[in-house]
Amino acid sequence: MRPAPASVPTLASLLDGLPVLARSGDWRAPVSCIVTDSRRVVPGALFFALDGLRSSGTRFVDEAVAHGAAAVVSGHPVSGIPAVDAAQVASPRQVLAEVARRFHGHPERALRLVGVTGTNGKTTVASLLRHLLERAEGRPWGLLGTVRYHLGARSIPSYKTTPDAADLAGFFAAMRDAGCAGAALEVSSHALDQERVHGLGFAVAAFTNLTRDHLDYHGDLASYLRAKARLFDGSVGPRPAAAVLNADDPASPELARACGPVRPLTYGVSRPADLAGRIQSMDLGGTRFSVSSGGRETAFSTRLPGAYNVANLLCALACCRALGHDPSALAAAVADFPGVPGRMERVEAGQPFPVFVDYAHTDDALRHALGMLRAITPGRVLCVFGCGGDRDRGKRPEMTRVVSGLADLAWATADNPRREPLARIFGDMRPGAAGPGAVAFVDDRREAVAAACAAARPGDCVLIAGKGHETTQEFAETVVPFDDREVARDVLLRLALRPA
Repeated sequence: MRPAPASVPTLASLLDGLPVLARSGDWRAPVSCIVTDSRRVVPGALFFALDGLRSSGTRFVDEAVAHGAAAVVSGHPVSGIPAVDAAQVASPRQVLAEVARRFHGHPERALRLVGVTGTNGKTTVASLLRHLLERAEGRPWGLLGTVRYHLGARSIPSYKTTPDAADLAGFFAAMRDAGCAGAALEVSSHALDQERVHGLGFAVAAFTNLTRDHLDYHGDLASYLRAKARLFDGSVGPRPAAAVLNADDPASPELARACGPVRPLTYGVSRPADLAGRIQSMDLGGTRFSVSSGGRETAFSTRLPGAYNVANLLCALACCRALGHDPSALAAAVADFPGVPGRMERVEAGQPFPVFVDYAHTDDALRHALGMLRAITPGRVLCVFGCGGDRDRGKRPEMTRVVSGLADLAWATADNPRREPLARIFGDMRPGAAGPGAVAFVDDRREAVAAACAAARPGDCVLIAGKGHETTQEFAETVVPFDDREVARDVLLRLALRPA
């Protein structure tokens, strides 16, 4: 086989200098793209056979080859792989991250990267960062997170909070080509554990908070925190140039130690911090607060309701300061930030009470959301919520306990049951209810939303929690259309047409 032109990537050029345990083939076949899903293989693809939680990547090699893969990289022996170039490496996910960046010409080097990690608030903080930095710099910024991927010239729906390393490099290339100054990334604990951001140099790494979540994956809270700490301690790449930590969160001292010689910039409301916030007033229309920084105090207003959103805003402002921007100059940009889809998003259909849709799906997120609504609602607080299937079962009674303690009326219903029977999910939730009638358990989510809206009176407030921006619902092998916002709007319009 003749060698490919020097400008065309090959397995030889992509793996040059990287440790390889074994090889087969001549490594000269042109590589057209990099994929980790055998169903996405096209002729000329380099297929990374990655092991998952339940299966070995080698199971899919034959399918990838049959679809035209030109080369395969695996953590397992490659001597039996026929007809294509192949390499066995010790750390396939780390190699994938490096190879993907090489394939796209290291686009990350043209961008300032800000990584945001934490249990709650990542989406709001990352979205705020994009908004504030575009205003401050007059250039586009990219955004990769739970709701959408904004790539500068275009925007596409998100498929996971932090994309896989192969897609991540491609998205960075799109941002670079669109002239983006940088990118704000939500960095999940899964992404850190699975090396999706391996080798990236972050200009700023930020931490929002740590509460119980994803323990079905990490096992315990200490392991969950260790995964978060990888963004700061240099184990996934260079230590970030700057770090931003929540002074109000008990996990921050450990993350400060992980920062090594980098002195973190802190923000908070309850404890002393470099950016100290003070809430002045809040209602359903938003919040007024002030920020003390560098001996100056600046007044801010935002459409975002609640103390937890003040924490999110402080985090974003601290990141901007770490990048060289004066937070006091960003007050106007904060005031016109429109919010994030599915994050305390208001649903309007002419009803005489507010209805909010929010992504809150942990006991801490529900506590903050319901506590905020309790403080500013003159009437009752009504809540629809659920617990996802095939996820941490231990948080289910805790979520129910929070809702039954803070909501006047509550309906537990299906979230994304996935492969788990709804009866078992409800069984895990019931011990958290304050009493036999404290929470109504309704299988159908639309019926639960309808019941809450029908029960609401003027002065009350309805919170539909758990799914936020999501537009589908997962049942076993089936995914069906379901958007809490559209369902609530339809329900409210039908109620308005009902005879008095």
